[in-house]
Amino acid sequence: MRVEETELTQLNRELHMKNEDQLDIIIIGAGPAGLQAGHYLGKMGFRYIILEAGDNPGTSFETHPRHRKLISINKVYTGYDDAEINLRWDWNSLLADDPDPVLFKQFSKKYFPAAEDLLKYMTAYAEKHQLKIRYRSKVALVRRPNDFVVETESGDVFNAKAVMVATGVPKSWLPNIPGIEHAVPYSSMSIEQDAYINKHVLILGKGNSGFETADHLTEVAATIHICSPNPLKFAWSTHFVGHLRAVNNTFLDTYQLKSQNAVLDATITKIERKGDKFTVSFSYQHAEGEIEEIQYDSIIACTGFRFDAEIFSEECRPQLCAMGRLPAQKANWESTNVPDLFFAGTIMQYRDYKKYMSGFIHGFRYNVRTLCHLLCEKYVDLPYPAGIFTNSADVLLERIASRINSSSGLWQQPGFLGDVFASRGEGDDRFEHREELPIDYVHEQFAPTGRPYLIVTLEFGSSKFENPFNVPRIARDNIVRAERSNFLHPVVRLCCNGRIINEHHVIEDLAGEWKEPEHLDPLKAFLRSIELTINVAEPMAAV
Repeated sequence: MRVEETELTQLNRELHMKNEDQLDIIIIGAGPAGLQAGHYLGKMGFRYIILEAGDNPGTSFETHPRHRKLISINKVYTGYDDAEINLRWDWNSLLADDPDPVLFKQFSKKYFPAAEDLLKYMTAYAEKHQLKIRYRSKVALVRRPNDFVVETESGDVFNAKAVMVATGVPKSWLPNIPGIEHAVPYSSMSIEQDAYINKHVLILGKGNSGFETADHLTEVAATIHICSPNPLKFAWSTHFVGHLRAVNNTFLDTYQLKSQNAVLDATITKIERKGDKFTVSFSYQHAEGEIEEIQYDSIIACTGFRFDAEIFSEECRPQLCAMGRLPAQKANWESTNVPDLFFAGTIMQYRDYKKYMSGFIHGFRYNVRTLCHLLCEKYVDLPYPAGIFTNSADVLLERIASRINSSSGLWQQPGFLGDVFASRGEGDDRFEHREELPIDYVHEQFAPTGRPYLIVTLEFGSSKFENPFNVPRIARDNIVRAERSNFLHPVVRLCCNGRIINEHHVIEDLAGEWKEPEHLDPLKAFLRSIELTINVAEPMAAV
């Protein structure tokens, strides 16, 4: 999805040159999402500024993750030469639509790289694309008398029609437990192992930060208990990379092999300090409601993070959700209650909370690019990029086959972003193709037209298996059962009025390449079978 120079973009840029003090949009935060947005908004001709509290891009990565190893993979050697395909296994690079992009693999060859390498990469990305970043500009207040007014702690004031918040989730989120103030948040815990020698440690939270912390302390602590009310979820089972990853799960061996550690499914009802110890009251989920008290030397809260809405004045404070962790958003990532306030980066995950990849660079980089195109459509009257082509099964097959075999956006955001092929209406026998739109947004935009449209996605199967390493695969010659494919595979759906009329699954493939007759012949037959449907001139009713 390239951003080409157009007459409208050039006109927009010339108009901006007449009034450099007037901004179109203010981006708060120069983390990966802020950089990604700055690149595309600048390329599209927007007047923007990125306000960053620190001295360099991505300052949150100076302290997080606490133990300095990223869980975003960096697969340098893939066997492919195609840059777009390689982004399927590069979870750290930002998008650039550049013939000579700056890529993360130029800074590290490690599969799980160090956080310091990401800092170096972001600085290089910002410099190469000459992004307009104002460092040491911590935002103190966002208000909205008419347009937005953003004030920094140093006294600078900026005005713009729109604001994009790309600050991530900088505040610790703590559960409502009596005595929770005795727990040290993950963000401020000591990472010196000597502080935990021969100690009894309780870790709250079964996410990656909790197990990362447990692994770090296993060599020195006497006992470590990890606790939350809900059972542990593994990324290899749910396909959500925010659930426990293999790189952080060596602690589980120490539990299952009786090495004094444990994983507890329990609700903590109270934490009390008694001298230099902490007494914790548990109500077990899987032990018939048994109540128990255990003493610990240290409690660490790895319970997650939350969005900081405190910088917003009352008239433009965004509504929060997910127990106050995230701002509520429409399908285009605009605040549900504050017009012209948009969100970028990990806070975009409100739309696919704990399901897809919007909370991570390799997911939200595509969201941000799409958002920038939507902003062009909204504020500059620059239509979302679309290819126009003849409406025929052969042409559709060629376009769909190209996308499912090359797109990194569909691969990294399975089931959340999709390509849409939409009928142009009565008297026009052509289709328009738009790439990588949120599925909810597609239905919102195209359902009211009453015209049919195709949505193409890559998706995992819906079947659940107790052992994800013992999952039956569909044989390549059993294409009539392709809809039972459990691994990532293409899905094509014919929709109208926001409802699915017909759908086709392309059988799964071990290498993730859908180029053989068993993949393309059934897809072509499906497209031919719906050709009369998609050529209808009058709006049709959903069935």
